[in-house]
Amino acid sequence: MADLKIAIAGAGGRMGAANIRAIAECAGLVVVAAFDRPGSPALGRDAGETAGLPSLGVPITDDVDAALKAAGAVIDFTAPAASVGLAHKAAARGLVHVIGTTGCSPEDDAAFAVAAGAGARIVKSGNFSLGVNTLLGLVRQAAAALPGFDVEILEMHHNRKVDAPSGTALMLGAAAAQGRGIDLAGHAVRSRDGHTGPRTAGTIGFAALRGGNVIGEHSVILAGPSERIVLTHIADNRALFAEGAVRAALWAAGQPAGLYSMADVLGFNP
Repeated sequence: MADLKIAIAGAGGRMGAANIRAIAECAGLVVVAAFDRPGSPALGRDAGETAGLPSLGVPITDDVDAALKAAGAVIDFTAPAASVGLAHKAAARGLVHVIGTTGCSPEDDAAFAVAAGAGARIVKSGNFSLGVNTLLGLVRQAAAALPGFDVEILEMHHNRKVDAPSGTALMLGAAAAQGRGIDLAGHAVRSRDGHTGPRTAGTIGFAALRGGNVIGEHSVILAGPSERIVLTHIADNRALFAEGAVRAALWAAGQPAGLYSMADVLGFNP
C-alpha cells in the first residue's frame, strides 16, 4: 500500500517539528508538504532540518493550497481560525484532517462538523495522548461513583500557552459532567476571585497555572468530606501528542467522511 502523504500545518512551531519527527519514525507515512503562517521565520527552510532531521527536500511555504495539493492528509496544531479554514479546504479535497488545535469556540466546532459533513475525515481532540484518553474514562467512572464529591480540575502549561483552561482540562471536565449526567456549560466555574461565598454543590471547578516550559500537567481532584482522590496525568515530551496524531491520521485514512475523536481512534467508543 502506498504511503499516506502528509502536509504539516504550523511546520515551524514546536508541535509542527514534533509531528515531522513522528512521521519520520512511522512506516506508511511521508511528509510531502509543510506550511506556516505568512511572515514565519521558518519559511523557505527545509521541514526536516527545522525538526532536527536530515533534509527532506520539503521547503516550508505559506501557500496552503499548493501544500495541500499533493497531500492525502493534513496534521494541524495551529490556531482556531486557521484550523477552520483548513477544515473547509480538507472537505473540498476529501482529505484527512487531524486537528490538535485548542481554544476553539462552539462556532468553530460547528464549522468542523459542517466540513466533516461536506467530505473531510476529521479527527479532532484536545489531547492525542493515550494516557489522557484513558484518564477520561477513569474520571467519568469516578464522578459517577462519587456523586457527593466536589470536582476540581487543575492544569499547568508553559508560559507561552494562549488559551485557558486547556483543551484537555475541558475534556476532563466534560468527562466528569458526563459521569454525573449534567451539562458542563451550566455547572463549570472557571474563575474565583474576591468574596465568592461557599462552593456551590454540583459545580466543576477549573484552575489554570502558567509558567516555565511545562508541557502539560492535569489533575482531577474529587474531594469528599473525609477523603480525596487525585487523578493526574503528566506529559514529559511533546512526542506523545505527535505519536497520537500520526496514529489518528493512519486510522482516519480508512474511514468515511465524518467527525471523529481520539476515543474513536483508540476504540474506546462502541
